[in-house]
Amino acid sequence: MKPFDPLEYKNLGESIVRAMNEQPIHSLDNLEKFEGAGIYALYYTGDFLAYSPISRANKKSPGSVPIYIGKAEAENARKGGSVDDFIGNDYKGTKLFSRVMKHKQSIEKVSNLDVKDFHVRVLVVTPTWIPLAETIAIRNSRPLWNVVIDGLGNHDPGKGRYSGMRPIWDTLHPGRPWADKLKPRPETPEFFEQKIQAHLTALMVSRSQE
Repeated sequence: MKPFDPLEYKNLGESIVRAMNEQPIHSLDNLEKFEGAGIYALYYTGDFLAYSPISRANKKSPGSVPIYIGKAEAENARKGGSVDDFIGNDYKGTKLFSRVMKHKQSIEKVSNLDVKDFHVRVLVVTPTWIPLAETIAIRNSRPLWNVVIDGLGNHDPGKGRYSGMRPIWDTLHPGRPWADKLKPRPETPEFFEQKIQAHLTALMVSRSQE
């Protein structure tokens, strides 16, 4: 039998994910500004039909099924910047808050989602461990917007760069002006709704067996 190593990357990542799941849940519409970099999870409780299994689960047990998990890394941690931007292991800045607010703004622009139906958990993490924590969290939860409906975190490509394909997320949730300028996908929203149903059915079965 392999001995348990608490400092093994997988175990470190799991401990960070557990810490995030113990954080309070906040309304995305009323999240107060805070400092730090780290990881976050979005939860949905609205009436978009394809997301009904997620919504029901989160209404029954708030914060139980994330629809999206992401990270916001300290800028200088990725670029090798000045250590003066850190206090001990703490990042001075609002990178995590700003990232979550960008998602809020995206949701506010679309026609078939309501930001009031979203909640969020955040965990400020020592910069070194942020990528690992996100990887483990996504692997464990397989959130719909990470695994099937990709594109929430995409940005406006800028003038003269609209020849690319529209993200799946924007195909299902139209309204972001820059995404409307991109080439439409050949797949229909109904096609992705079938993929959503298959993913959520498998996800809920897996959760019931845990």
